[in-house]
This record gives sequence, structure tokens and C-alpha cells, in this order.
Amino acid sequence: MKVVEPLIFEMSAPGRQAHSLPECDVPARPLDELLPAGMLRESPANLPEVSEVDLVRHFTRLSQLNHGVDTGFYPLGSCTMKYNPKVNEWVARLEGFVDLHPYMPEELVQGALKLLYDMERYLCEIGGLARVSMQPAAGAHGEATGLLIIRAYHQHRGQGHRKKIIIPDSAHGTNPASTTMCGYRTVEVKSDERGGVDLKDLERTLDDEVAGLMLTNPNTLGLFDENIHVISKMVHEAGGLLYYDGANANAVLGISRPADCGFDVVHFNLHKTFGTPHGGGGPGSGPVGVIEELVPYLPVPLVEYDGSRYYLNYDLPHSIGRMRSFYGNFNVVVKAYAYIRALGPEGLRRVSEDAVLNANYLMAKLKEYYWLPYDRICKHEFVLSGKRQKDRYGVRTMDIAKRLLDFGYHPPTVYFPLIVDEALMIEPTETESKETLDGFIDAMIQIAREAEEEPEKLHQAPHRTPVGRLDEVRASRFPNLRYRREE
Repeated sequence: MKVVEPLIFEMSAPGRQAHSLPECDVPARPLDELLPAGMLRESPANLPEVSEVDLVRHFTRLSQLNHGVDTGFYPLGSCTMKYNPKVNEWVARLEGFVDLHPYMPEELVQGALKLLYDMERYLCEIGGLARVSMQPAAGAHGEATGLLIIRAYHQHRGQGHRKKIIIPDSAHGTNPASTTMCGYRTVEVKSDERGGVDLKDLERTLDDEVAGLMLTNPNTLGLFDENIHVISKMVHEAGGLLYYDGANANAVLGISRPADCGFDVVHFNLHKTFGTPHGGGGPGSGPVGVIEELVPYLPVPLVEYDGSRYYLNYDLPHSIGRMRSFYGNFNVVVKAYAYIRALGPEGLRRVSEDAVLNANYLMAKLKEYYWLPYDRICKHEFVLSGKRQKDRYGVRTMDIAKRLLDFGYHPPTVYFPLIVDEALMIEPTETESKETLDGFIDAMIQIAREAEEEPEKLHQAPHRTPVGRLDEVRASRFPNLRYRREE
């Protein structure tokens, strides 16, 4: 593997420039006529002085160093960093979509409204739901939307005293955050020895203050809860609702529908499950669907069809209101629509089958070398642990993750879920080849051997990256993000 030379950031030299502007072709006017005097500079801007070629090379090289699903394997557990088909990007850039303005009259955007209407029908079928809102802009935003729907439902029935949301100890961190933001109190329920919800502990939490239970299924351990119908019955008998965190829906497409398992509110992550870009701070999409009884509380507007035209319906008197400007991240919905149409029902099921197959293949190959806390068939992901390496050789999970960078792989999620000591949360997705998986397996096995024979090599990793081991606490609290010219 080629060793990358260290990056040089300070390239400024007096007199160099990366631009050459043409002469002004309109009559010049004094700056003080164009800008208020207080906004005029008294001295030139203190900016770097570099040539065009150095500028282009610097930022091009930075872009090449950025790891993504288009450049390498990205097994980030519970995040489903899978390949995004490029045809989806082409579809989303069609003039009829990108040139729309959200204030255009309904009669001029019938195609866009039809796409939203059809996409809702697809998600309803995939989830077993009655209606879906496309407004939420991300998964956590979908969680907030679903919890507000649950709150509105209880308040409308005179049950406003229900202030508790039950959340498993293996849940994503956004679950308790969304719960608190929506005015609820979080109550934790423990996991049992097989990684599912502990039914006895769940029974302890159920009373007339419970508004609902938030559950990811399969959960962050990659395990489908074998008692989901029992859990659903227990929560409903206590007067609560069941919320489905769709972060791991990539494991069950075409196989298991959340509403059929007893869930009342469901959010999907289009940027995880349906092949749209994920990460980097870009737009996501977290549509929220509900069973028939909860439809009156969905955000407005909903897209309707009267047999001849599509239109926006704001007439939902019990709606929680608008959750986002306009109609959600429409461009992301277009990409997910293209993904679903390209695959169809059989293709979506194959996505999940391949994701589950890949995860179990990796797990079977690696469990001899790392501790596997829940040794049972997993779904789309599984959790190993570096506890064996830590206890025997002083090598921690962070050391293992840093060493993986030297092999060109993005590390898995580390130290989560919190219920597994030294956790390594691995999700291969359905889009990786056997050759890629085998390469990752070989790297992980080599790292396990190095932990035993050369632990210091892991303590000092990575060795082949432009930047070595960072003080991550300092880097997160005191980042150097701005150019400052030396005086």
C-alpha cells in the first residue's frame, strides 16, 4: 500500500495569486457610493497568497483523502453506509425536479405531487401503514415528529398525564434526546441475555403514565427481538403506543413489516435504507408513517388524489402542524423513489437477504478472534468486542479501529452500544462483494495477531495516514479550522 506523504497546509508566499479578473466593463464608481463607510476595509484582507495550481492541487488532494462509500469499505454499524446508485443522482437532477420552486401552483407541479403520493404508497406497503408524511428532514427529526403524534393522540383522548417513554438500554442516543425534547421522561428497560428486551424489566416500567415504547428492531446489536408480539401486547394493554425507529430497516425490507409486528408509528431513514447519500452533514429524510387511528395527527399538508388531480390537503384539525418548511427534502425523496422503482418488491427483499448474509458471514469468520457477546444469528449487523485484546494485551478497541485505517477501511462504530464493553459494531451492508468482505476479514485477523505479538504497533496506529494518532478530545474541543497569517 502506498504511504501518503504528510499534508502541507501553510503554502502562502507574498505576491502569489490564484485569480486574474478581467477589466471592469461598466463605469467605475467610488466604493463609498456603493457601501457604507463603516463597512469599507482600511487594509487588504489577511488571506493566503497561493498560485492557482497549488490551490487546485491542495483541495483536490483533500477531497481524495475524504473516505466515503465511493472510495472504500465503510462498515459503520447502525448507519447503513451503503453504495448510492448513480442513476438516482441523475434522476434527481432532471430539470423537471431541480427547476421547481415550492411556491409554484399545484397545477404546475402535478408530476412532483404524483411522485410524493406514489412514494407514500410504497412506504405504506413496506411498513404496513395507513399514511406517511414526507416532511421530517432526518431520522431524529422523524423521532420528534412521531413522539409529537403520540402526545397529540393521548391528549386528544384525555390521557395527557402519560409522560413516560420506555427506551431499551441498547437504543440509539437520539431516542432519549428526542424524548426529552418532546416533553417526555425517559425510562430505561434492560436487555436480556439474548440481547432483546427483558420482559420482566419491561413489566416493571408499565403503568398508567406510559405513553409509549421506542424500539429499533432489529436493535443496535443486530438482533431481531424474538418477543416483539409479546412486547406489543404488553405496551398496548398498558395504554401505550409502540414507536419503530427505522434506523435498521435495511435488514427487514420485504420480510417483516413494522405495523404487522404491532408498531403504531414508524419512521424510515431514506438516507440509510433506500440508497440516498448519508453523512457529511448533507440532507437526509425521515418520513413518518402511522396506523389508521393516528392519521388525524400527522403533519400537514398531506398529498391527496381525487381521481383527476393531485393536491395538498391542509384539512386535518387534529394535526400536530407543520414540522418543516414546504414538503420535506424533496430531492432526497426523488432518489429513494428511483431506488424503490428500480428494485421492486423482489429487489428490496434481496437487499435485506444479502445484508443479513454478509453480516453473518463476517461474524462467523471473526468470532474466533474477538469476543462475541451474543452468539446467535444476527441480521444486518453484529457487535464484536475488543475486551479479549484489552484484558490480555492492553490493546483497546480504539487501537484496533485506528489500525484498520492503515488497511484502507473505515473503522466500524466503536464503543456503542454501551451495554457491550469495548464494542465493535460492524455492518457490511448488501452492496459489498465477497472479495471486499474477505479483505476486511484478513485485516481484522491480522490486527488480532498483532495485538498479541506487537501491541505497541496498534498503540501507535495509524501509520500510513497523512495525520497520525490525534488527541481526539483536544481536536473536538479546540479545532483549528481557520487560516491565520503569521505576522
